[in-house]
Amino acid sequence: MDHHWVAKAWLSDVGLPQYSQAFHNHLVDGRMLNSLTRRDLERFLSVTKKFHQISLLLGIELLHALSFDKEALQARRTQCEHQNMDPLVWTNHRVIKWVKEIDLKEFADNLQSSGVHGAVMVLDPSFNTDAMATALGIPGGKHMIRRHLSEEMKALISEARANLQQDSERLSTPTLLRQSSLCRSPGSASRRSEDEGSLRRRACKPPLGCSSKSHGARDLGFHGSCGSLPREGRSEAPPRAEGSPMHGYSGIEVTNV
Repeated sequence: MDHHWVAKAWLSDVGLPQYSQAFHNHLVDGRMLNSLTRRDLERFLSVTKKFHQISLLLGIELLHALSFDKEALQARRTQCEHQNMDPLVWTNHRVIKWVKEIDLKEFADNLQSSGVHGAVMVLDPSFNTDAMATALGIPGGKHMIRRHLSEEMKALISEARANLQQDSERLSTPTLLRQSSLCRSPGSASRRSEDEGSLRRRACKPPLGCSSKSHGARDLGFHGSCGSLPREGRSEAPPRAEGSPMHGYSGIEVTNV
């Protein structure tokens, strides 16, 4: 996952191509995605909208769950391209296609560059019908249209969330439904030093399934000690197990998307 793929393909898939230039300028590749925090997004990559930050972080959560294997991700997306299944891996474009299929074509294009994608719909428990209706630009007075959207979303997402929960319980692994981290209050975890979590040019632990000796023993660190970002805040990042990079958020509110 080089920085060209991240800036062009991945950002388009999550529905936020407007940040492509910033990601490209800072050479954000797959390894760097794995260590991004909301502070990095806002401070260095000009992602100031809260929902857009959450959208990107949930997109990263999906990549992390798949060990940053873009071939596996693409294979799953291909399987559900013409079937309303496995919405977890849906791109923004696939969500727009689904909206058109459920007879809401007039609102579908409002999701372009909105940051709404499958991982947001499935992984965030607070993303409900009202959030989707707001993103689509459906007026509050259109009660029947909103009810229709509610039924369609329930049919699509409920099973996906249930299956995700069952798989987590069966495998005795933490669920990807990050309700605890999304709803965590800005406590001690968010009151760390000011520069904690800033973009680092460091050789961090590779994602699951990756090895620093892979790809012909080439060093997969963050381009050594060089980089286009400030050198400040290079203290070691807290282990991922201590919380999602989304800590400090009380939930998602879709506005101006």
